[in-house]
Amino acid sequence: MTGWVILVDQPKDFPNADTPHKVITTSEYLARPRLFELGRPKLVNLSRSYAYQSKGYYASLLAEARGHRIVPTVETMLELRESKLYEHALPELEAELNRNARRADVQVEGELRLLVCFGIARDERFEGFGRLLFDWFRCPAIEVTIEPGEWLSIDRIRPRPMTRLANGEGTFFRESLHNHTKREWRNPKARSVAKYDLAVLMDPNEKLAPSSPASIKHFARIAERMSVDVEPITRRQLAELAEFDGLFIRETTSIDNHTYRFARRAWQEGMPVIDDPISMIRCTNKVFLMELLASNQVPMPQTVLLADINDLPRAMDELGLPLVVKIPDGSFSRGVHKVNTADEFRRVAEELFEETDLVLAQRFLPTEFDWRVGVLSGEPLFVCQYRMARGHWQIVKHGPNGSREGGFRTFDLDQAPKDVIDLAVRAAKPIGAGFYGVDLKQHESGIVVMEVNDNPNLEHGIEDSVGKDEIWIKLLKWFVDRFER
Repeated sequence: MTGWVILVDQPKDFPNADTPHKVITTSEYLARPRLFELGRPKLVNLSRSYAYQSKGYYASLLAEARGHRIVPTVETMLELRESKLYEHALPELEAELNRNARRADVQVEGELRLLVCFGIARDERFEGFGRLLFDWFRCPAIEVTIEPGEWLSIDRIRPRPMTRLANGEGTFFRESLHNHTKREWRNPKARSVAKYDLAVLMDPNEKLAPSSPASIKHFARIAERMSVDVEPITRRQLAELAEFDGLFIRETTSIDNHTYRFARRAWQEGMPVIDDPISMIRCTNKVFLMELLASNQVPMPQTVLLADINDLPRAMDELGLPLVVKIPDGSFSRGVHKVNTADEFRRVAEELFEETDLVLAQRFLPTEFDWRVGVLSGEPLFVCQYRMARGHWQIVKHGPNGSREGGFRTFDLDQAPKDVIDLAVRAAKPIGAGFYGVDLKQHESGIVVMEVNDNPNLEHGIEDSVGKDEIWIKLLKWFVDRFER
């Protein structure tokens, strides 16, 4: 059995006529696991009670043991039992609640009870709050009791059983359920049902995305042949993430934006994810990465850590001029500057210290190109040379009229220098078992690792121009192997 399945204590609680999905009782689900031997359904648990050791509780508990996806999970049930278990979420929830109230000029005179079903607030003025609440607690129906005042505060959060919805709330619930599951409903053309669903997080407007929409469409065509349905999602769809089997992040990652929240949520749901949150933490900060690689004896350019302006003379003594100055968490050559004089070094460092407490100074190693080795689960995936942008010392030159990139050359794994590949694999090993892009320079003094990227470029026609579809197939196999575990 595949697709959406609704669990109820009694058939009358949610009649089959009210939904196109299969409706079964919790008793049937608990007693007849063989119903689901040939599929991995998405379950919505509408039991009358989520109390400890109730049928509703055991249904969610056994769903997790059987590898089924279910809303709500036992973790959510337990968190919503008492306020001290969900108080960690209140600061963010109350901030969004008050933001919505100010925007809609809401005046709350007495106690307000707000119903949220599948992330949709019945009071449309609290739309953003409803989505955030479902991000925190993935429960079909939640009632939030709000205390009035200059600052609206949350007094209580509790699940609302389907059987206790009244005065039009039942209709609102069914509409919300329909909206939540409509991704599965809109599929009129006849085709084989994919065995797995892979979400690809994208920003269609990102100019330097690691994969373009055209590349993801190519990826999706290959995935369909492997019974994997690839669906692009955006930052607004965090609440829907658990309905997928895995997550592939194809936006530029950062610890302080939504990409990290998506990675962390997928990790918490037990979903295979590229990039996982640990890899993001290790790769996005160059200070951490420098220490990690050094402790694993990976050769890097000579680097000096700057804590304030007083460290500049020491950096020039050790590295000489010109040198390269970097912020710890730059990407796509942003926040990276070449300085040729002491005065220029001081000016750039002062500007960077306004953004960050630590700055990196690195020996300048002029080369005509950088090596990029894609590494997947400890094995080389592709090897490219990225040439410097015309008239520039980096592969990407940013300017007022946009960015300009140099050319590329892709190598067969058997033709690329073995020492470059071996060093790249060594550098990726302490990061994790995901997908990484290792940047290296081949200089007269030897080969050094510049950085390890957790979110490397993978464009159809560039990185796959030699390996062709096999590059994408290996990525898909990485996910499928973990799905089947």
